[in-house]
Parts: sequence; C-alpha cells; structure tokens
Amino acid sequence: QPLMLYGHVPRSDLRAKAADLLSEVRLGAATLDRMPAQLSGGERQRVAIARAFAANPDLLLCDEITTALDVSVQAAVLELIHDLARKHDVAAIFVSHYLAVVRAIADRIAVLRNGRIVEINTAQELCARPVDPYTKSLLRSVLEIPT
Repeated sequence: QPLMLYGHVPRSDLRAKAADLLSEVRLGAATLDRMPAQLSGGERQRVAIARAFAANPDLLLCDEITTALDVSVQAAVLELIHDLARKHDVAAIFVSHYLAVVRAIADRIAVLRNGRIVEINTAQELCARPVDPYTKSLLRSVLEIPT
C-alpha cells in the first residue's frame, strides 16, 4: 500500500519493489505471501519498518517500537532502524519510556514530564550528568546488568 501511495512504483513493479524492501529489513520475498498472524513479533516489526521506508521519508517517528519485543529482538530492530536511517539519510525520533533503549541509539535526548521538556542534551552528557530530578530518577530506574 505505501508503495502505491508514495513510491511512484508502477503496478507491474510493486511485488519486486516490495521484495527489495523486505530484503533491506532482512526478510525474504516469501514474506510477501504470509499473513500477519504467521509472522513473529520481530518479523511484523520489520515489515512495519519496510512499509515506513517505502514512503521515502525524511523523518521517521518510532513510537514505542520495541515495547512488545523480547530483549534480543529489540536490539536487532534498533540496529536495523539505525542502519537504514543512516543508509537512507533519514532522521529518526524515538519515543520510549525506556531510557536504556534511548541511551543506546540516540544522539540527543529530550526528557519530557507531563508533556513538557524538562531536559535536553546529547545522550552521553544527559546520561553522565543529568540536571533535572525527573531525569535522575529515570536514570536510576534503568536496570544495569553487572559485567
């Protein structure tokens, strides 16, 4: 559907272009013939990412994209979006309640409380030296696994 709406792809080329997009998100062309219920959560998320990139966006809004995924799949999805955004020169905004996820992928972080920005800084600086008490509490709530 996004290819027809935004991709300017002739109907005769839709399947091939869709297969190319699926390949970019590390899924095979056989995925085109599967129903959503036949896909894992990670596969469904990658199909959604392919659909988003079909529109050739300048900006990608990722709202809680890893919430329903297990930790290993979360990492793969985040890495995939990071790689595709760089490859296609697309800016991405990640909305998440999980600061550990944001810290791992963001260049800059804005912390919101009750719909207002309470702190904004580079990811490295904000996590190393938070200023706002709410940001500090969010950082304390991040589960750290000892190495």
